[in-house]
Amino acid sequence: MMEGNSTAGSFTPVQQFSVADLVVVVLYFSLNVAVGIWSSCRVNRNTVSGYFLAGRDMAWWPIGASLFASSEGSGLFIGLAGTGAAGGIAVTGFEWNATYALLALAWVFVPVYLSSGIVTMPEYLQRRFGGERIRMYLSSLSLLLSIFTKISTDLYSGALFVQVCLGWDLYLSTVLMLVVTGLYTIAGGLAAVIYTDALQTLIMVLGAIVLAVKAFNEIGGYPNLEEAYLKAVPSKIVPNTTCHLPRADAMHLFRDPVSGDLPWTGMTFGLSIMATWYWCTDQVIVQRSLSAKSLSHAKAGSILASYLKMLPLFVIIMPGMISRVLYPGLRGLMIAVMMAALMSSLTSIFNSSSTLFTMDIWRKLRPGAGERELLLVGRVITVVLVAISVVWIPILQSSSGGQLYVYIQAVTSYLAPPVTAVFILAVFWPRANEQGAFWGLMAGLALGLARMGLELAHPTPHCGVPDQRPWLLSDIHYLHFAVLLCAATGAVVVGGSLLTPPPPPARLKNLTWWTLSWEPPQPSVDGTSQRPPDGSCSATAGSQQPPKAEGLLAAALKHAMEPPFWARVCGINAVVLMCVNIFCYAYFA
Repeated sequence: MMEGNSTAGSFTPVQQFSVADLVVVVLYFSLNVAVGIWSSCRVNRNTVSGYFLAGRDMAWWPIGASLFASSEGSGLFIGLAGTGAAGGIAVTGFEWNATYALLALAWVFVPVYLSSGIVTMPEYLQRRFGGERIRMYLSSLSLLLSIFTKISTDLYSGALFVQVCLGWDLYLSTVLMLVVTGLYTIAGGLAAVIYTDALQTLIMVLGAIVLAVKAFNEIGGYPNLEEAYLKAVPSKIVPNTTCHLPRADAMHLFRDPVSGDLPWTGMTFGLSIMATWYWCTDQVIVQRSLSAKSLSHAKAGSILASYLKMLPLFVIIMPGMISRVLYPGLRGLMIAVMMAALMSSLTSIFNSSSTLFTMDIWRKLRPGAGERELLLVGRVITVVLVAISVVWIPILQSSSGGQLYVYIQAVTSYLAPPVTAVFILAVFWPRANEQGAFWGLMAGLALGLARMGLELAHPTPHCGVPDQRPWLLSDIHYLHFAVLLCAATGAVVVGGSLLTPPPPPARLKNLTWWTLSWEPPQPSVDGTSQRPPDGSCSATAGSQQPPKAEGLLAAALKHAMEPPFWARVCGINAVVLMCVNIFCYAYFA
């Protein structure tokens, strides 16, 4: 695929970039810089909490917008539209399934994370289980996944869009976007990222709606969509097969559990496991909820993000299906929408990755590092990530583009379920201990890598070619495998925990759903506060934390409180949201 895409000169844009298009793009970049500067001045960027958690003072609407923008990268934009064009609306399940994971994040996981006073997800597992090896493994895994999957897919798809549609110089356009995103991420920290994400969300939603309206007008409205799509047969087809033909079940969300391309069983159970990993345990997402000024704001942010996640079927996937009829687009607006998707996801990755490295790895290497040093390291790591992204451009350009994208998605789907299993058991099963969790992660990693190795050794055959791959690949869909992998990891965690001593009470207080306490730490005689240990091996049940750590915990517990009125408002909204989601599922099932 990429051989034909290797140089910008290989493509001739359909029409020249007009002055109006250029004005839209320049206005977009100017707005980004202005919002980045404004938001950088709003919070104290000279503290760890201020830089990495936006001072825990974010309102619900930028949090919700940032949750949506962080998940809607340029890779997902192109992937949803392309999959919609190829196979219909079933891919919508990847978006609508997020509703339940986002509600679980706000109502179940965030209270636990806030009460534990953590900044990163690996830090939570260390406090819950003790030891260092789980924290270091998860930090390293998260960083590698960010660099080699998230950055790669977003850069590849964004660069491909710019190259194919505009004929712009690939390096110049991509480096420009990286420099702009890097500058306000380094300067402003999480606050700048969240507020610029809110701008990106506005641009993405409004731009996608305009393009969708234009697309539906081209085919005479929604009632003509199914008929027009089923008639969009390519000029070249494989004789005696259904290859490249529109699917008969294109307008159905739920498809055959055995022969379907996206079986309803996998989209219901396997995808829920993937969604729990992404929305409830991934640093990029959880960091936004932890920055909320209160638990009510975190809940309202999740509800807003869930409503926004209902839109892609109508503004991305269906227009992708209409693209089989080749409608002309609004080029300047389209490039602004794609740049918004690319930049929002990249800034989120840069900020969360620098947080992971600084708080989990650098503090381990230099336990005595002060706040100024941690902030400097966080900014330097962002610069390093921007540099790595620039180096990635020629590698992505020369690789087998389409296959690379498939393999990258496989990496995530085979490594995420074990993490989901461990987090769920850590939060809900107090008997889980460090030995069980660690060996569960290792067993899940081995099984996931084994499946991924088989995928690499036996690629999916082209349409019309007999499938002679091993049964583990040909008969078990990757979403079904995610369920098996999560269950196997959970079994190892349970078995390992039951065969070894239970965790001490200090590893449970404020660290599981059943042991939450909303009371702030009690001052001791010497002025410090009593609380559970920070997860180091040498800690004991009566250990004391420094005043600074106690202040962070007390602040976190304060943010975990919520007024009864707003708790009821959020609860009612959550019920309405689920009703809307269930109705849409039923209508398109």
